[in-house]
Formats: sequence, C-alpha cells, structure tokens
Amino acid sequence: MMRKILVIGAGKSTSYLLDYLLGKAEVEKLEITIGDINPQAIPEQIASHKHCSVIALDIFNDAERKKAIANSDVVISMLPARFHIKVAEDCVVLKKHLVTASYVSPELLALDKKVKENGLVFMNEIGLDPGVDHMSAMQVIDRIRDKGGKVILFESFCGGLVAPENDNNLWNYKFTWNPRNVVLAGQGGTAQFLQEGTYKYIPYHRLFRRTEFFKIEGYGRFEGYANRDSLGYREAYGLQDALTIYRGTMRRVGFSKAWNMFIQLGVTDDTYTIENSEKMSYREFINLYLPYSPTDSVELKLRHNLKLDQDDIRWDKLLELNIFDDTKYINIPNATPAQALQRILEDSWTLKADEKDMIVMYHKFGYELNGEKKQIDSKLVVTGENQTYTAMSKTVGLPVAMAALKILNGKITTPGVQIPILKEVYEPILEELKSYGINFKEYEVPYLGYNQHSVIS
Repeated sequence: MMRKILVIGAGKSTSYLLDYLLGKAEVEKLEITIGDINPQAIPEQIASHKHCSVIALDIFNDAERKKAIANSDVVISMLPARFHIKVAEDCVVLKKHLVTASYVSPELLALDKKVKENGLVFMNEIGLDPGVDHMSAMQVIDRIRDKGGKVILFESFCGGLVAPENDNNLWNYKFTWNPRNVVLAGQGGTAQFLQEGTYKYIPYHRLFRRTEFFKIEGYGRFEGYANRDSLGYREAYGLQDALTIYRGTMRRVGFSKAWNMFIQLGVTDDTYTIENSEKMSYREFINLYLPYSPTDSVELKLRHNLKLDQDDIRWDKLLELNIFDDTKYINIPNATPAQALQRILEDSWTLKADEKDMIVMYHKFGYELNGEKKQIDSKLVVTGENQTYTAMSKTVGLPVAMAALKILNGKITTPGVQIPILKEVYEPILEELKSYGINFKEYEVPYLGYNQHSVIS
C-alpha cells in the first residue's frame, strides 16, 4: 500500500526536500505528488522519478486544490505564508496532516481545536528560522532544566549569507532566499525584546543602527539586528522568568549601516506605486527621492542628502550597485519603491550557478545552576553546494521532509497546530540532520549577562 505525500509549491527551498522524499520512496513506499502553478519548471530528474507525479495546481482553484489534498495522506505546503490557510482549511475537512515552514498565523491557530478533534498534526515553523532555531534552542533549554537549572538569558541569531569563497562584493551579501523578504525586513511593526529585565523597542527607522556583534570560530565577525517580536516565544519556550530574550538576523559587519541608507531615502517602502516605473532608469528612480537642483548631479545630491563623504565605504557600496546607471531600467509596471529596489539589487546580489551560500546560526544561553551562573554558546555553519542545492534549501527543506515522514510513520503524534518544541519532534529530527552536516557546536563560556558595550545606540 503506497502512502501519498502532496508537496504544494516547488520553489527555491524544495531541492533537498524532494530529493530526501524521493530517496526514501522505495523503502518507505511513498508516492510524491508535486502540485505547482508552473509544473514545467520542475527539473526532469525529479518529474521523471517513478515515485513522483507532477500536476498543475492553482491554489485559488478550489476544485483542483481539494482534489489534490483529498488524494494524499500528508500535505506539505511550501507556498507563501499567506496562502497556507486555504490548504489548512481543506486539510481539516478532509482529515489530512499538514506541514509548513512558515510562522503560525492567527487564522491558522484558530483551527487548533478542530485539528485536535480530528487527531491531526499541523506542524509549522519547521524550516530553518523558524524551525532549526526552535529545535536546537529547546534541546539545550530542556537539557538545562533537566539538570535543575533555570534559564535567565536567551539570545538567538540566524542569517542566510554568501559563502566566504564567493563573498566578492562590498556588501558581503547575496540573495539566498526570497529577495522580497530581504528588502522588506524589519517592516510591519516595532522590534520588541527584553534585556536585563527591561523591555526594549526599536522602531523601523532605527532598527539597522542598533546592532549586536559576535564571532563565529573560523568565519570571523558578524552583526545582528533585532527581529520584529522576540517576546512571542517567551511562553512557548517556557522563558517567563528570563531577564533577556532577544532574537535577531545576522549579517556581515557593515551591512546594516549601509542598508540604513535605503531606509533613510525611503526606497524600501512597499505601500504605494510609482508612475511610469516600467520605463524608468535606475538613475531616475534614485532621483525621485532627492531634492530638485538645476545644477547638482544625482550623485552629489545623494551624498549631501545622506551626509556621505567621498571616501566613505558606503558610497563605494552604492556605486557598486550601479544605482546611478541611466541605461538600466526597472521594467516593472506600477512598481512600489521596494519592488524597484529589489530589481536593482538582483542585478548584483543573485547567486551564480556555481556559487555557494552559507547559513550561520548562533544561540546564547545564560542560566543558573546550583547558585552559579553559567553560559553555553551554540553555533551552526552550513555551506551550500551551488545555486540550486543551497544551504538555505537544505536547512529549510530537510526538516520539513523529515517531519512529514515521521508524522506519516506515527513517530510524531501529538495533535494540534504546533511548532517543533516537543522532544518527540526535535530529538529525532536534530539527530537525523547531523548525518547531513547540520550539526551545532557548543561552547561553555563564562557568563557575562548582556554585554551593553556591543550595542550601537
């Protein structure tokens, strides 16, 4: 009897996911169906696999969607997060388990009662960040508690970056996942977290000027800026008594200060559209956000506007992006500023076919045990193989695939809309991930509390 897994959406994060499931298909008796709006884009070696079938699936076609879900045992949704709810509602009615890598939305959480009544597992936030971060954090937190310890500090940072051998631009950055999410990072709400028992808030216009610094052995220094809401996991992680809870995103040192120029200009805005953007050059786009002058050049106006000296490295970073080029065009009708900026950045920051990305994750745990304060630093570095088999797709796709198979095999059974913070979920998946080179290194270091000197105010 073949078991059926439906994968909806076959984007950048699914290369390892599909390889994993198809690699297990013979032994585990799996039939994998890939439903995608663009089925012809599925690589031939995947589409022609004897345990795989590819179907055209428009998520907004109710009949198509329901039929595909009905003909499966477990559904993996790799769609953009806002579309999961359509799939989830069908899964409740048709009594199918669901796995996603996305944050739990209020709409999805509202299904929890029905999901539990039907004995279903709706596993979410089981990618990289969120996902691997939850599992690796809870493993250490539970270990500390099992010894009788009390966690008083938790910091967690993660970043999708470019591998050192392909780090060849002044920004030390290339796109390793959805570029739109990078351009819009930090928008949608004030960053909030807890430091030394004090609530802290950073509005968007200040976010990239308040950074933390840390070192990853063998890879040098990195910086991190705060995620939008670090406090949302206080209850889930059982950290109600912690003095510091801080979650953030990692970049190479200097990226945030340079990115802040775009925020000050206003070109990360996604709330309105630009007239005649389709025929607008990069130079004309930048000039939209600078004062009129009958004599000054766009370059001079921008330097004055941002108070940039000619020898400021940020000026060189802007020049490297060709933003003053009058021969390159946005080519997007009715583009928002953020969409236009994304178009410019993709020229310079897209991984080439043979280039590698890199995932870096860093957790800091401060805790009290037997009256003594201690600290554990836990660090992860994963390097991709090429533009298709990226570290991002590996660390996102493999946990999703592993969770789906373990649910199908009855190894993960706790029902409900959930994230991977239970031992029955994180222990076997983290153990299996080690065999794929996804393995944290832990360091016991002196407890320093929150190091206030690492903040740029």
